[in-house]
Amino acid sequence: MAETLLDIAMMHSDSLIARAREGDKSAQGKLVQLWYKRIYNFSYKFFFDHDLAMEVSQKTFISMHKNISGLQEVGRFKSWIYTIAVNYCREEARKRKLNRALSLDDLKPGEGEESYRWEESHHRRENPDRQLRHGELSDLLQQCLMELSVEQREVVIMKEYEGLKFREIAETLNVSENTVKSRMYYGLDALKKILERRNITKETIGYEL
Repeated sequence: MAETLLDIAMMHSDSLIARAREGDKSAQGKLVQLWYKRIYNFSYKFFFDHDLAMEVSQKTFISMHKNISGLQEVGRFKSWIYTIAVNYCREEARKRKLNRALSLDDLKPGEGEESYRWEESHHRRENPDRQLRHGELSDLLQQCLMELSVEQREVVIMKEYEGLKFREIAETLNVSENTVKSRMYYGLDALKKILERRNITKETIGYEL
């Protein structure tokens, strides 16, 4: 996939992070602009719920503003911001007892779906039938993802959807890389079995897990 201007800006944001760490409010605001959609998308995939994703995103960036001065290394900003988001996701999950897999009746795709799929739609123009089918498949995959344990879901989302490296995920979750790889392996294996149980094949979704 071709790099977007947003991707390029993120890769060259060290000076922005450094200024934000020194208390530059403008730089902090630009960091929110750069990272908001990624944190929202992570949270939305975690919960499949727009309101919860908005809640986690808001709390994450409030915490960023308050605590960025304590960030030790500029290069660790990505894992640092995801750590904040993961902790708030876990907090909301505990409140709503979402640690166990949800039933399909509990899943509420809604007004957040278009934002959730922003990265797929902004660079692709499709006919209405294909768009509808793509949306339905996205929802099916999301429902299957919600059946994973919280620990497996975190890793699969960060690696497969957010593109984090195993090292970055390990830093985010404060576990070893081997633990991350193990959760990834078992998460993908469980997801494959869930898809098979629902008769969703690689031909249906267009790729193989």
